[in-house]
Amino acid sequence: MQLTDGHREYWRRNLRITAVLLLIWFVVTFVVAYFARELSTFIFFGWPFSFWMAAQGALIVYCVLIWYYARTMNRLDHEYGVDEAEE
Repeated sequence: MQLTDGHREYWRRNLRITAVLLLIWFVVTFVVAYFARELSTFIFFGWPFSFWMAAQGALIVYCVLIWYYARTMNRLDHEYGVDEAEE
């Protein structure tokens, strides 16, 4: 199967979106945990920031990432004509 320029552009944009969101996920998951002691001096909603991120913040960020990816991919699918037909 020969890929058209539209297919290549679709996948290039898809990979770019995925890479950016994975970078955000990595920062929230690992970088915040790595710097937890330093971030504990910052109080956020009455709790040390690192504790709040581990307990609440990361979950909120993950949900926002999922919502953003689904919304963006639906728009991208529609733009390139690869969206699923509605019933």
